[in-house]
Amino acid sequence: MTLRGVPVDDRPFNNLLRRLTDQDYELLAPHLERVELPANAVLYHPGEDVRTVYFPCEASSASFVVSIEDGRDVQTVLVGHEGAVGGIVSHGYTPAFSRIVVQFGGPFVQMSVRQLEQAKAQSRSLHHLFARYADCLLAQCFQSIACNAIHTIEQRTAKWLTAATRRAGTQLVPVTHEQLALMLGVGRSYATRIISELKADDILETRRGALLVRNPLALERKSCPCNEAVENHFKDVLLAVYPDGEGQ
Repeated sequence: MTLRGVPVDDRPFNNLLRRLTDQDYELLAPHLERVELPANAVLYHPGEDVRTVYFPCEASSASFVVSIEDGRDVQTVLVGHEGAVGGIVSHGYTPAFSRIVVQFGGPFVQMSVRQLEQAKAQSRSLHHLFARYADCLLAQCFQSIACNAIHTIEQRTAKWLTAATRRAGTQLVPVTHEQLALMLGVGRSYATRIISELKADDILETRRGALLVRNPLALERKSCPCNEAVENHFKDVLLAVYPDGEGQ
């Protein structure tokens, strides 16, 4: 059965897959498997062979998490429906460096690295698109390193919550104080204090196991400019892929 001419809206809600030409999507579509993955599910542990590519869809997202020597976990990159994790540019089953964890559970599309490599070998445009996405992912990593070194915890908290709401397409972020603290690499009491300050400014509300962003614009004003820098690079390299708060 041919898939040529499949309307973009009939594809999984993943901007990278929707960015493909009909011909390139046809190469991948027979191998795409839709799955539901819960929050905190571990896709890869460090050292494991990367055999599967995961495309977060809709409000789902995954995080690259690095464990440091004192036992804390620090999130380096959050990937939502703008991209994919696992085996994007590798030409073999290379070991994972960091842990990759489902941040916000929900629908994902997965396929094997081997099948992706075979499709890229058949299409120069498909190969180039994933190479450009890898460049954007690397830019996120660079920006995260600079952000963690220079910007305050308050700025980083506002940045992370803004990025999370844009990817989820909702102002309700399913994250606890403890989870937020772990992702930022700070103590729980520090994260709770920052949340309390944002609540006092009528920017946040706390819900059971979640945070509700009441004033997205005020939250963004408290954020560092890192989200904007990454978004601008995506626009230069892969137009219409990075989430900008578009609705579902």
